[in-house]
Amino acid sequence: MSQTTAPAVDPTTGQRLDKRSSYDFVVVGGGPNGLGIAAYLSKWGFSVCLVEARPELGGGADNAEPIPGCSIDPHAVYFYGAAGPPLEQLDLASYGFRMSFIPNYGGCITHDHRAFFGGNTFHDSSSRDPEVYVEMLGVDRDTAKMYLEFMDALRPRMRDFFRSIYWTPPYDESWGIPKAQTPVARVLRDCLPMYDDAMLDMSFNEMMDALALPDPVRAGLLLGSWGNGPHPYWKGMALPGFACTQLQFFSGCTPVGGMHALAHALARCALANGAKIFVNSPVSEIIVHDGVAKGVRVADESLLEEKTIWANMGVINNTHVKSLPKLVSSDHLTKTFRQRIADLSLKGGSLYVANFIVNELPEYSDAPERYEGSNYPSGMALHCTTDALMELMRDVHTYRMHPTDLDHYIAWYIVHAPHDPTRNRSNLPGGVVTVNLQVPAPEDHKDGPLAVNDAKYEILDNLKQVLRHYAPNMTEDKYIKSVINTPYDSEQRNMGFVGGNWMGMRQSEDEWWARKPLPELARYRTPVEGLYLCHQTSYPGGLCLSAVPYNLMHILKEDYSEIEATTPEWWYPSPWHLTDAEGARGRSSLSTGGDG
Repeated sequence: MSQTTAPAVDPTTGQRLDKRSSYDFVVVGGGPNGLGIAAYLSKWGFSVCLVEARPELGGGADNAEPIPGCSIDPHAVYFYGAAGPPLEQLDLASYGFRMSFIPNYGGCITHDHRAFFGGNTFHDSSSRDPEVYVEMLGVDRDTAKMYLEFMDALRPRMRDFFRSIYWTPPYDESWGIPKAQTPVARVLRDCLPMYDDAMLDMSFNEMMDALALPDPVRAGLLLGSWGNGPHPYWKGMALPGFACTQLQFFSGCTPVGGMHALAHALARCALANGAKIFVNSPVSEIIVHDGVAKGVRVADESLLEEKTIWANMGVINNTHVKSLPKLVSSDHLTKTFRQRIADLSLKGGSLYVANFIVNELPEYSDAPERYEGSNYPSGMALHCTTDALMELMRDVHTYRMHPTDLDHYIAWYIVHAPHDPTRNRSNLPGGVVTVNLQVPAPEDHKDGPLAVNDAKYEILDNLKQVLRHYAPNMTEDKYIKSVINTPYDSEQRNMGFVGGNWMGMRQSEDEWWARKPLPELARYRTPVEGLYLCHQTSYPGGLCLSAVPYNLMHILKEDYSEIEATTPEWWYPSPWHLTDAEGARGRSSLSTGGDG
């Protein structure tokens, strides 16, 4: 006998949840940024509806289980957000978010097996003897002393350093704020005796020159910057590049159970505060009347009975900025503006990601005694020299091809199971080894968008050979299953990765901070009143920082008197934020602030 289920009903209003059509804010897209802004607005007290096109939430903060008991992260792998306000302000611990701390962050090994094992050394207050660094880095005492002094001066202000870059909204470029007065410049000038404004224009590689760091740690840091966004050889990327590598050490953890745990906690926070979330609900149009965003229409195939959802206050777009002209009628966006969006580059490179489920973890031949129990390194960069890195960059950016010569493979091998047993409940003695290799974005590959897919198994075999060179125990019988995500695979699996680009678009000085994604969009506003951006293509970008929604709240607070008038005690703004009114007056001094 068939059985029907009564429609879900909102207990506060008695309305059917699939019929209600009016909310204060509608959020398009359920990635970590969309979930973050839904959590902020609903906790603030506003009614929120979030619609997600895919069957599941999380976007790049995703998990999968290729075999029972082994969890992998197909996209985002590390948690970088421990320095930001959202963890505290949204009280994510109350919604199940737990962090698994990494006792040994990892190291770098060159082709000749010379190794650097950092763990969290540079952030460990118990080690301050320059002689330790003389031996560890292979440098003279003066260089070791200089690096220690640099890190010691910055360490007490490290949280301010991170927040001044990532967790504060960009300025409007038209205000003409000099680089020397940006938040990061003020923080570093205040705490670093050796600070010079010239650092603002350096590449990360030039910063490594100034600090005289040698391989392999130098190449490891440059690789970490490139893989996380800021290109290490582009001017102006020194401080963003250094910051993103140090965020890994500062956070020193990953979410228990994988990156999807972050998305789950954000979703639970939003739901607990009254937000309504619907999956399988692709948006076909953002409705604009008289230049004002009024709501969205979901596709006919959506299970929502009511296909039009009205927004009383605003619509927040958590999809790739290149989707904006597709969602908003051409009547409301100028031809020039649409072309500027079309011209945004997706050619900064992307990541081939392989997850190996293994019955034995790699035993690196240089010093196997370092890998006992939970001290097993979370990440290892192999074949780690600056020359090898430059050759790989030449392959990706100049030759526009994936590496073919084994000597050009320099990749991060990541293992979480030793410090987070929830990743491996299958009783395997091994776990999951994740490998990230930089390759061209599909649209930029000289052989076409499917070139890496065509070579995916060849690349897989090469990665196994590289790993075996450093860990001879990794013979073919150690591999139980391999799961590959090429950039093109990621694009098909996750609609936020337009063009297969890992970071959403190129991360260079011309598409960074007050210019990201475009100068007129850097404050998250669009030409349509009441329509805002909240995606990794907005500043600061990816890394699952929850920084975009935190920064966006500053702008919404300026634009809506209802938000300004109801500011709760739990929320505090960035101490460096300039309102539009302050910026328009040409304010030339900023508060250096504290941790908030």
